[in-house]
Parts: sequence; C-alpha cells; structure tokens
Amino acid sequence: MRPLPSADSPTHETGVLKFVLGIESSCDETAAAVLAHDGSVLSNMVASQTAVHAKFGGVVPELAARAHISQIDSVVMEALNRARVSVNDLSAIAVTEGPGLAGALLVGVNYAKALSYGLGIPLIGVNHLEGHIASAWLGDPTFPLPCVVLVVSGGHTHLYRRGQTGECVLLGCTRDDAAGEAFDKGAQMLGLEFPGGPAIDRLARTGDAKAIPFPRFHQRKASMEFSFSGLKTALLYTLRKLDNGMRAEKLPDLAAGYQEAIVQVLVIKAFAALAHTGLSALAVVGGVSANSRLRALLTERSAREGVRLALPPPEYCTDNAAMIALAGRQKLMIDPEAQRQVDIRPSLQPNVVHPSGYSKEIPHS
Repeated sequence: MRPLPSADSPTHETGVLKFVLGIESSCDETAAAVLAHDGSVLSNMVASQTAVHAKFGGVVPELAARAHISQIDSVVMEALNRARVSVNDLSAIAVTEGPGLAGALLVGVNYAKALSYGLGIPLIGVNHLEGHIASAWLGDPTFPLPCVVLVVSGGHTHLYRRGQTGECVLLGCTRDDAAGEAFDKGAQMLGLEFPGGPAIDRLARTGDAKAIPFPRFHQRKASMEFSFSGLKTALLYTLRKLDNGMRAEKLPDLAAGYQEAIVQVLVIKAFAALAHTGLSALAVVGGVSANSRLRALLTERSAREGVRLALPPPEYCTDNAAMIALAGRQKLMIDPEAQRQVDIRPSLQPNVVHPSGYSKEIPHS
C-alpha cells in the first residue's frame, strides 16, 4: 500500500474527488458534512439528541433510531446548502457502517445507499473508530505518520500505532469501562446532567482536584492497558460516607478529583506508548479529547517533552460526519476501487494488526 495521500498528491490534482458527503448516525447524533476537493471542510452539521435521552441518563436505542429517521434528510440537505454544493456535484458518499446501535446505523446506511444509487457515485463504508482517528488530520492536515493515536470516547479507550499507509497496531485498551463511560456513570452518581463528561468538566473547574484523593490504575509502569471500574467504586464509597449537606458542599472537589484520576491515567498511558514505540507524534481523538483538563495536561507535557500533538478542534472531537467523510476520502484516494457492498455492522471491530502474543479482545460499544 502507498502512504496516505496529502492534499497536494496527484490524485488531488486530477480532481477525482471533487466533493465528498459524509453521513454519521451510529449513536445519538445525526450528522452530515461536505469536504472540498482538497479535503477541507465546507460544512459540518450535527443534530444532537441530548434532549431526547437526558431524562433516561443514557441513550435509548429505539428513540435514537426514530430521531435519526426524522432528522437525516434535513441534516443532509442543510450540509449541502451550507457548502453551496448540489447533490449532482458529489463525487462520493462515506457513511458509518459500524460499530454502533443497529437501528441508528440502519437509518444512515440506507439513506446513503439510496443517494449513492440514485446519483451513480461510489459509497464507502467507514469504521466509526477509523473516523475518529481521521479527525486528527481535520485539525492538522500536516500531522506526521507514523504516530501514536489515543481514541478516547464513550465506548472506546484504545491506543494504536498508526503507520505510513494508515494501518493500525493495537498497543493497549481498556479492560472494562471506557473513559467516557466512566465520566457518564460518575456524573450520574454525582447527580449531574447527561452527558456526564461536559458536566463534570464544567463543575471541576471550581473544585480542588487534590482535596479528595481517588485511585489511579497503573498495573505495571509500562503497561498500556486501562481500567476505570475501580475508580467508579471509589467514588461510590466516598459518596456513601457523606451526608447530603457535605455532598453538596464537596461536589466541585469530588468532580475535580474524579476527573483528575481519569485524565492523568490517559496522559500517562499515552506517553508510555510513545516511549514504547520510540515515536514523537501523538494524536488524541474522540469525545473525551474535548475535556479541558485533559487538553491542558497533554499540551503541557507535549511541550515539555518535544512531542508533536494533534488535538482536533472541539467540534471534531464528538461524533461528527466530517471525520467520516475524511476517512472515506482517504480510502478512495489510496484505492479508487475501495467501494464494496455496504451494510450495517453493529459489532464491527477496528481494522488493526494485533502484535504477536496480544490476545485481549477489543471491546466495542
């Protein structure tokens, strides 16, 4: 395979991919985006379902699918209008095929299939995790390969080594909950709103992260695996010791300490992966990468150790269609025959190379 093409590659110059439409509907955001011939984002529309699921404290699959059905056409049309692009100008469509909620994926994939068939243009199925990885290049198109990538979201906490041709080698992942899941469950215990990550992030800014100690999972010093189940248990036991008055008084400190325990481990493991691989380029992507404390710690340590850091702009951290469009575009530029029969794959695994002797299954949402 050839290295991933850049914007000034021959394929770009010939204008094979004039405009690419991306569609994302794997969970609780209905999203569509349009990329220009050089890979720049012309529009990136996201219809959030937070209000639909907030009262349940998590995503309800059937409600998510219904919301996607009602929103997808208007979201796609708005993305095309914002980009000032007609459907007839599209060169290809990229859509998330998995992993994700079956009903939610079905809406996006079937819509993309119909549009692709009607226009007679290629349809590319994209792994949601590969989309998150691609988001690093949305914010920094010149970010180098090879690099270490930390994917950290509500369903995933994975460390990869990404090579020159885009292949990923799994370095480590979570043994139980993902970091985003730990944020959501912690917020629920603290009585905060859903989604939990942003709620804890906001509250933690007024708290003292050192006031209430929480455990960190380290296993061996050089380990690149994660675990957050013990941290959740520690928060539960801490809350049980506090009466209602003390709990309310210490809420900002609880949020700050709990958040610090999560983000410090993420930073430590990411830099352990850099040391293990001998690389000096780190991309951190996924919804949790929008956390302000995590971004501050990563930026500070990267500057101190001379590491090239890629942190997508916040709008590309959470689920979005620009990352799906870019991942699909990269596939087509490497292999113009990359299109195949696309169907939903709710339990789709990342396309990764497992190092010799690595037997741990990759969890998925």
